[in-house]
Amino acid sequence: MLGQSQYSISNQKIDPSRRRPAHLKPDGTPDDKNRIEIGPTDIAFREWEALGLEIPQLDQMRADRLERIKLQLQQRDIGAVLLFDPLNIRYATDANNMHVWIMHNPARAAFVSASGHVVLWDFHGCDHLSSYLPLIKEVRHGAGIFYFVAGDKSEDIAQAFARDVSALMKTHCGDNRRLAVDRWEAEGIHALEAEGLEIMNGGAVMEHARLIKTPEELKAMRCAVATCEIAVAEMRKALEPGIAEVELWSILHAENIARGGEWIETRILNSGPRTNPWMQEAGPRRIEAGELLGFDTDLIGPYGYCCDISRTWLIGDGEPDAGQLELHKVAYDHITENETQLVPGATFRELTFGGHQLPEKYVEQRYGVKMHGVGLCDEFPAILYPQDFMEGAFDYVVEPGMCFTVEVYVGEVGGKNGVKLEDQIIVTENGPENITRCPFDEKLMGGVSL
Repeated sequence: MLGQSQYSISNQKIDPSRRRPAHLKPDGTPDDKNRIEIGPTDIAFREWEALGLEIPQLDQMRADRLERIKLQLQQRDIGAVLLFDPLNIRYATDANNMHVWIMHNPARAAFVSASGHVVLWDFHGCDHLSSYLPLIKEVRHGAGIFYFVAGDKSEDIAQAFARDVSALMKTHCGDNRRLAVDRWEAEGIHALEAEGLEIMNGGAVMEHARLIKTPEELKAMRCAVATCEIAVAEMRKALEPGIAEVELWSILHAENIARGGEWIETRILNSGPRTNPWMQEAGPRRIEAGELLGFDTDLIGPYGYCCDISRTWLIGDGEPDAGQLELHKVAYDHITENETQLVPGATFRELTFGGHQLPEKYVEQRYGVKMHGVGLCDEFPAILYPQDFMEGAFDYVVEPGMCFTVEVYVGEVGGKNGVKLEDQIIVTENGPENITRCPFDEKLMGGVSL
């Protein structure tokens, strides 16, 4: 059994004698039904308590994440980071506002200096949405220069925005004119450079800030995974011949939202011949007995944390055939052996070339990664298969506090079936801790001891 550490959190139930103030929810936020802040529902809190999960304290989580960003900026001698990716904005500020819409309409931005000064540019009329977040020192407007809202004046708006950013740099970064930007329109980058700012890779800054999860983040992730698995269990109850793929998939959405979860990044669920090749999205096809059904949750749950797990199930009351059993065994062996490689000090290169490797007949249709980081979404790093390895791209080592999903797709070119499996892992000082409790299909396990 793993020893306890800040990265290996006991699931002991909360001591009932340690009563929280009546005006606060278990995560330390106001217990006010009319509040602006979104968050888990009463259903989720009850389920987490029954599971003995520790609830994250959001004030501490927010402060810790800001410190992670400051540390990256200071280590890289960068004055500030300017963020447009909504998940980076979320990490830096925890301010919520139309994340999915903002992903393709970048109308929000956040500025974080190496000293910790935070400015949020929010959508028009939305100042109140972040009023409960004391780490945000200023709320401004005017970050949107994309053509939909700016038309042929995008360059003028970009120049005005860049002047604001330049002034913030002078006030909060001294003589440091190095500014990291995660992504923006071309006009914006040109305008910042015209202000004499040296533009750095903000994506790298934020991926490394997010790479090591804080203790409160790990609590939030465990809660999100638990919610996802409860939703998956409801899907399993509804699985029967005749149900449409999209009907089944909608249950995952509904149960996640009912508990304060946020969205699902993909809709990968398919059955029968649609399991090979992989990556097909849920459609109207009605599921038939004796077929396989596979899915990948890609779920953003409560607190914005991701649960990215995959399972493949046999449909109906029959028994799997030999081919289905073989595919599932190869997939199971692949992820369970490769999970054991996630020990502190292991290099990312060793993760690629070590552990279980796919039999040759399954290599051509291999999944895009053997493992990848996970946090607010799929994150750095991508642990590639040997055939896809890029020398010098991932020269780092595994550290405690990193979180990975270990996954595989097994399906032969031209085959009638495919199997997808994936588990979510926290790296502790003592090695990997699998926080996935979602069971594998007993029939497809073919007697393998769990």
